[in-house]
Amino acid sequence: MLMGREQLLQRETMKPKSVSSTLARFWQYFRKFWYVLLAVLLLVVISTWFQVLIPNLTGQAVNCYLTPATAAAFNQQLIPGAGAGQQAGAGCWYTTVNPRWTTSDYIAGLGGLVLLMVGLYIGSSLLTGAMFYLMTYAGQNALRQMRVDVFKHIQMLSLGYYTKHEAGDVMSRITNDADSIQQAVGFPLVSVVSGSLLIVWIAFTMLSDSFVYALISLAVVPFMFIATSWFSGQARKAYRSVRSSVGDVNANLQESISAVREAQAFNREDENIQAFNESNAASRDASIRAVTYTSALQPILQAFGFVSLAIVAGVGGLLLLNGQNLVGTTITLGLIVAFIGYTQRFNMPVSQIATLWTNIQSAIAGGERIFGLLDTQPDIEDKPNAKPMPEIRGRVVFDHVFAEYEQDQPVLRDVNLVAEPGQTIAIVGPTGAGKTTIVNLIPRFYDVTRGAVTIDGIDVRDVTAPSLRHQVGVVLQDSFLFSTTIKENIRYGRPDATDEEVYAAAELAHADTFIDRMPEGYDTMLGERGSGLSLGQRQLIAIARAALSDPRILILDEATSSVDTRTERLIQGALEKLLRGRTSFVIAHRLSTIRHADMVLVLKDGQIIERGKHDELLKKGGFYYDLYMSQFRRDIDFQTVEPAPQLQPA
Repeated sequence: MLMGREQLLQRETMKPKSVSSTLARFWQYFRKFWYVLLAVLLLVVISTWFQVLIPNLTGQAVNCYLTPATAAAFNQQLIPGAGAGQQAGAGCWYTTVNPRWTTSDYIAGLGGLVLLMVGLYIGSSLLTGAMFYLMTYAGQNALRQMRVDVFKHIQMLSLGYYTKHEAGDVMSRITNDADSIQQAVGFPLVSVVSGSLLIVWIAFTMLSDSFVYALISLAVVPFMFIATSWFSGQARKAYRSVRSSVGDVNANLQESISAVREAQAFNREDENIQAFNESNAASRDASIRAVTYTSALQPILQAFGFVSLAIVAGVGGLLLLNGQNLVGTTITLGLIVAFIGYTQRFNMPVSQIATLWTNIQSAIAGGERIFGLLDTQPDIEDKPNAKPMPEIRGRVVFDHVFAEYEQDQPVLRDVNLVAEPGQTIAIVGPTGAGKTTIVNLIPRFYDVTRGAVTIDGIDVRDVTAPSLRHQVGVVLQDSFLFSTTIKENIRYGRPDATDEEVYAAAELAHADTFIDRMPEGYDTMLGERGSGLSLGQRQLIAIARAALSDPRILILDEATSSVDTRTERLIQGALEKLLRGRTSFVIAHRLSTIRHADMVLVLKDGQIIERGKHDELLKKGGFYYDLYMSQFRRDIDFQTVEPAPQLQPA
């Protein structure tokens, strides 16, 4: 039974996460492209240096060219190694200012300085473009490998996982959650990294230029850090809810599409629409909460940024007007202009990071869900020393077997049976008796809780699952067909089979009759889940698939329950050929299948209460007799009045 959606959502959103561990997991995928990341880092450093240099050049333009009266004085202070605190933001290291310069000399010098700043702007833009390209290259390759790992892990998860998790939510991990990461690995990630470096570099430059003035200018930074820390923490929790609620929407959508026929048949369209509206509204509310936190952060940081600009301009202006200096620093108009530029460039990445933090937080939340799936251990795993299953003869033994899906809720209790090679074992019983559980233990779709299941004396838990399942064929009540040709659906049982072997398997299953009447025969494309075919026709293809794989043990889980009696008579002969020489376990409600079984097992409440041949059990007049009289007898009455079988395409 599927776990409730609200319970799953609460479990995922309330579980504590570690951002550092999530980022470390991301690094495992990115480290293969360390050389690309190193190039990106180098470009980030150069680009950041250009951006830090521009405010300094602006200060020089003011002090050295726009206020030439002070140029000579500053030029005298610019002796290497002298007065470092007085050089910052006001020094004329770009060129040597000569007191005998004419106006044209100043204009020429200023023009050269302006061209240098333009060149730095252009160079910074080109470097930024190269950074984004390289980061996108590394990010997309890392994301591709992440998707591959998720898909591989999905294939390895045990069936028990899918009984508790909806397919739509699992699909959301590899689609929506991966997309949220994709949106962050390009522009946002590079911008956050370069912005963080720019913040640190500018702060260091300001402190180097004028330690006291820098402390005054950066007085609001602790408040900005506190606001960022709190809002980002709340946003990350909110985005975990968003990612989970999006998975819920996908699960609802997938279920509704799959069950559209049932919804129309029972006039439940309105109820389905209402259920989808509720899950969609929950996703909307979660998104609004997440965006609220991230959106609130930006204006708060902008307000702090304006306050810091006011402090820089106000304090600097007062000191300049009063002719006062700070400790070790000469306050000039150029220094004030440089610090205003520094502060603006300090606040710009802070605001930008706040804006892009939406993508980053969403990516972290998506990564948490993906890594959470990857960390899910399959219930069925091979032992470290597991060996391949040798060729099976077919002796199957259940030795005091107990099995359960939920703890302390046994489905099978002390089941004992022996199936000799080539025998056909029929399993009957009321719904929920444990029939399907018994056959699921043979290919090890589930493990026993106590006891053991052995094949030819080998415990199925001691061999590798692929080597075991390669020799076990399964035909289910509702066999799955893929959206490909009929030929490829049959060949799914053995990919290396020739066309002639495919045709022979179809003929054995009596599927060739209706296939030949299809528009393109064996090359006819099927729709999703085999749409375009009747249930009986889909089952015949599934039987042909099992015949092609030539298993040593065959499991038929109510394989003929989806076909009418006329169709069943056609395939009964094929089943007799298919079962011959193989150990077979048949779960069936049809008397024709059970009558010729070597042994009939009668299950009730997870226990075998009767066993023997069909006629022997009828003579006992026990539970099997009552089951036969109430259910199987109808099949005989129906078969006596059935006309000759005719199979037509759906």
